[in-house]
Amino acid sequence: MKNNRRQFLLLSAAGAATLSLSNLVQAQAMVVETDPQAQALGYKADTTKVDAKKFPKHANEQKCSNCALYQGKAGSASGGCGIFAGKQVAANGWCSAWAKKA
Repeated sequence: MKNNRRQFLLLSAAGAATLSLSNLVQAQAMVVETDPQAQALGYKADTTKVDAKKFPKHANEQKCSNCALYQGKAGSASGGCGIFAGKQVAANGWCSAWAKKA
């Protein structure tokens, strides 16, 4: 099959749109507390449910939304995280990688 310039441009645009949509869908996946990486870091979607005996340095004021690794917008219910690539965390969540936002 011989492709001309117009077909090439249409196929290129379709491919780019497909990649953009797949990245958008992947970015919307939420971290699940039962995920092995989440369990290793003690991730909880609700900071008030963190095991105080297991994480004695945890404080309820520490939330994903005020962590330096949180990539969500202020006031959003969830956002991306540098630790959990391609997934979102709850703004009110917490994990042991929490670091105070500057």
